[in-house]
Amino acid sequence: MARRGAKLGLLARGIEVKQLATAAGSSAVLSRTAVEPSPRLLEVVEEIQREAGRAAEATKHQTLALAADVRDVKSVRAAADRLRDEFGRIDVLIANAGIGATTDATDLDPEEVARVLSVNVIGAVNSIAAVLPEMVEHGSGQLVALSSLSAYRGLRKSAAYCASKASLSAFFESVRIDLIGSGIDVTILHPGFIKTPLTAGRKAKMPFLMELDYAVGKIIWAIEKRKKSYAFPWQLATIVRASMIMPNFMYDWISRRSSFRE
Repeated sequence: MARRGAKLGLLARGIEVKQLATAAGSSAVLSRTAVEPSPRLLEVVEEIQREAGRAAEATKHQTLALAADVRDVKSVRAAADRLRDEFGRIDVLIANAGIGATTDATDLDPEEVARVLSVNVIGAVNSIAAVLPEMVEHGSGQLVALSSLSAYRGLRKSAAYCASKASLSAFFESVRIDLIGSGIDVTILHPGFIKTPLTAGRKAKMPFLMELDYAVGKIIWAIEKRKKSYAFPWQLATIVRASMIMPNFMYDWISRRSSFRE
């Protein structure tokens, strides 16, 4: 997106940093704690600026990194306000924050399930709430959700993750219907397995595992085409869609023999 000249506002959890300041009219030194962008996020910004290269100069490309936890509605709203002050109105929101978990029902951890739902679902809701009123006011914009093919049916040891993605897809679909005629598009992306830190180190076989650059190309294409819903790769998406009309006994038999988590 940077190569295409987009101005990017990147949000991620920050780190707490102690700051020292001198009180006005006094020599007293005060200490306070502030949240700043993490070193990893700043590395991402540097990588974007480096990769954008000439394209960045030609289009006056800008990137702003902000520390915000998507679970905190106030911090996300504050970050969105800062972006509007810096760049103007927000045209596209990509709700991309997400975590995974291995949740075998025989060893259920309610706190782990709540954490996954809080980030993957409520985090997206908070992100929408931070930008949608202004989009409605201007009569234009696009909301993008990064869901998953795991939203379609439950998978072994993935109850929390599947539930979060199913909720995310249904939520964004309802929002899309509400926004018909408003000038705001909603795009729900359902990718399969992608080589990212979320899948790294797994010993379980992941069918049709995609290289990151390939998956990103598909995502950008779907966003630019303003697709309502897009599932990929097509091979795995076809299998998943077929499973939705399978009798439960057949799906259970197949699923018991397939686990994508250790």
